[in-house]
Amino acid sequence: MSPNHLHELLFAREVLGNSPAHWGAALLVFLASLILLLTVKRVLRRRVASWMKRSSSEAVALVSAVIAVTRGPLLTVVALYLGVQVLYLPDEVRGGAHVVATLAVLLQGGFWANALLTHMINARTRRGLEGDAASATTLSVLGFLCQWVLWTILALLALENLGVNVTTLVAGLGVGGVAVALAAQTVLRDPLASLSIILDKPFVLGDNIAVGDLTGTVEYIGLRTTKVRSVSGEQLIFPNSDLLQSRIRNYKRMQERRAAFTLAVAYETPLDKLRQIPNWIQRIVEQKPQVRFDRSHFKEYGTIALNFETVYFMLTTDYKQFMDTQQQINLEILERFAQEGIKFVHAPPA
Repeated sequence: MSPNHLHELLFAREVLGNSPAHWGAALLVFLASLILLLTVKRVLRRRVASWMKRSSSEAVALVSAVIAVTRGPLLTVVALYLGVQVLYLPDEVRGGAHVVATLAVLLQGGFWANALLTHMINARTRRGLEGDAASATTLSVLGFLCQWVLWTILALLALENLGVNVTTLVAGLGVGGVAVALAAQTVLRDPLASLSIILDKPFVLGDNIAVGDLTGTVEYIGLRTTKVRSVSGEQLIFPNSDLLQSRIRNYKRMQERRAAFTLAVAYETPLDKLRQIPNWIQRIVEQKPQVRFDRSHFKEYGTIALNFETVYFMLTTDYKQFMDTQQQINLEILERFAQEGIKFVHAPPA
């Protein structure tokens, strides 16, 4: 085949303004770019997997999270854009290819930034739960807000790349946002309540709380709901707005636990023994560890018995220790009263 015939074969038959040689070169650039990008991703993934077996450092885990969200289709779009650069194309087509490639890069950058944010916030949250649960709760919500801001910025950049006047759009959204907020007060009530919970911190992750007659441990604080694991095992889900309108008892923040009980003693008990009952109870209570005795008195004349009231405080919030102490006090009072021949009186069943 003569050189002239070869030149005609390669360059004479143009398709969309480009010869077969140009299309072939574009295909080679596209394939080479795609193979290179996918190979780099694969090599990095293997290297990181090997590093993670030898070390559990935060940096390695961070790189692994970034590689995991690297999208093959977006890499394909970038490789295709590089291949298109070889061709002779109209300005409109070339501009369109540039827009598509820019959108792909922005989207991939968003995935990377989101993975970095999520990984760092999750790591901080895990460390915070071991030390300061309030900070961990704040971080979880701030993480969501940061992600929302990130994707909002990327969306605005994408719209600007598409030729939309972002300044005018933002100004219009600012005016329209007020009207939307007024019309969507019910929808926004729970997210606003969530923000109030995060800032005011009536409870944080891990706190044991009671709402009405429901008690449990806070497991999750979201934009719309708070999830609590009840003492009986089931998960309780409260709308955040309802929580702010309820009386919440936070047992984890107790500094001491108050205990009060009443003893009904028979009227025929001798007077000298009635005078000694508060002293006996005081000595029994004060002998217990982590206890601060408050008072014990002959309170009142009951319908069928003489009522003695005792109050003391446990200097720990541990409920099991509280109940163990109360049990010991009850048994020792019962034993002492039996020794003194003092009888308890019980009201007849209704």
